[in-house]
Amino acid sequence: MNENKVKKELKKSITILVPAGVLTGGIFDAVNKLVKKYELSVYLSTAQNLRLLNVCEDNEEAIKTELLKAGAELKGPGKFPLPRVCVGGNYCKLGLIDTMALSDKILAAYKSRRPMKPKIKIAISGCPASCSNVLTTDIGIKATRSGYEIHVGGKGGAHPTVGKRIATGIDEGKVLEMIGRLLDLHDKKAGTKMRMAKLLSDPEFPFSEV
Repeated sequence: MNENKVKKELKKSITILVPAGVLTGGIFDAVNKLVKKYELSVYLSTAQNLRLLNVCEDNEEAIKTELLKAGAELKGPGKFPLPRVCVGGNYCKLGLIDTMALSDKILAAYKSRRPMKPKIKIAISGCPASCSNVLTTDIGIKATRSGYEIHVGGKGGAHPTVGKRIATGIDEGKVLEMIGRLLDLHDKKAGTKMRMAKLLSDPEFPFSEV
């Protein structure tokens, strides 16, 4: 490798947070106008957010202002991670629950937590097929015919890990309670960009594998 290689300079982009991956008409219209006006490109991220590419630095603040006027929420440090969800029982014959409604309940309970330490992620699957990758997510919630399962400590990346199951056959109220306890532990113990996998062996980890 050339040690004198110049550090790569990243291009500017703006990420719009999209709860449950559902983009409202007002934000969609605003994005469409901005894409045409400023010759932007649109990237749909694996986290189900929408990212505007090719943003010129001179136009960045004007674009953000228009997005905020349209009701968009922009990605930023310390914000609660939006759960990644499958479409759920309303749109998939395999789905057992309304995944979007559960995502809304999680956000209602915990989105106001500030600041959130990176790098924790949450996923919800409406059935055991786990299309939203709950097994490779820090906190994964999976619906089954006998209740919810929670898997913790999964991650992707260069060294992927399958999460451990810490609950099975539980109801929605218990799901929300356990998420809160896991978030408390992460907030207390996590260092910079620490994934939940590194906390599974901590003496204060509150749950056993089942």
